[in-house]
Amino acid sequence: MDGTPARPGPSRVVVGVDGSPPARTAVTWAAAEAALRGSTLFLVHGADTDTQAPFLSRAEIVRSRQEGRELLDRTAEAITARHPELTVVTELTDGRAADGLRGAAALTGTIVVGHRGLGGFPSLLLGSVGLQVAAGATTPVVVVRGTAEPVEAGVVLAAVRDEADVGCARAGAREALLRKVPLRLLHIRSAGLSARSRAALPHGDDEIARDHVRVLSSLSERVREEFPGLTVHADGQKGRSVPGALVDASHHADLLVVGGRRSPGYLGPTLGRTTLSLLQHAHCPVELIPRQGPGHGSTS
Repeated sequence: MDGTPARPGPSRVVVGVDGSPPARTAVTWAAAEAALRGSTLFLVHGADTDTQAPFLSRAEIVRSRQEGRELLDRTAEAITARHPELTVVTELTDGRAADGLRGAAALTGTIVVGHRGLGGFPSLLLGSVGLQVAAGATTPVVVVRGTAEPVEAGVVLAAVRDEADVGCARAGAREALLRKVPLRLLHIRSAGLSARSRAALPHGDDEIARDHVRVLSSLSERVREEFPGLTVHADGQKGRSVPGALVDASHHADLLVVGGRRSPGYLGPTLGRTTLSLLQHAHCPVELIPRQGPGHGSTS
């Protein structure tokens, strides 16, 4: 690793730099986020010369590192000009970008990536680095979608499904306080429940509806108690497609905060269908809050 050494910190923002337009948009967003938090911004470029070493000459490795260093320096200079109060640290790693981002984030940092990197086909929607980082996350990850200078919607949206998503709601509340905007807790109840599942409940749809109302009320009350100065709106909806409803709602949000879930039946770090759909199709940046424990969150 090259550049200023990383020191553990509680609020660092770490962003990947590769020179692509989506990465530049992510850097712009990450710098603004770090400025809001009053935290250090880490710019990370993974040259990936370690894995390619058997196929590269010494001159090619040196050139790759030099180009990476120059890219980091140019990016840092541009960020400092825009945010002179911001502390900017640059890191060049010989390993893979995803590993470099995780290492720089340490245990508590927030990782920011663009929705697509260099060499990614548009049809892939989410670049391989972003997918690796999001699927294996143990700290918050933001995939920046939308434009570098988005029209501010004036609200942070947090998608909640059950009371285990209280961490997601809290993260959304903190982001809303930073931006001085309201928090909207959105709970989507799927309309696709099978007739057999409904029949298994004594009171059918009424019982399901009451349970969803209870979850949303419980979460909103906890957030209001913990963040008394924050305006919190709680909204429950019924829809045939949970991912589709959340993607539609992201049209009207500055940031969408979601809890990470693992796809059932798969080993290793994976993403649930709803989470993956949002990372690929949302109309605003998406912050993924890992959920730890059996069947949820991510693995290290």
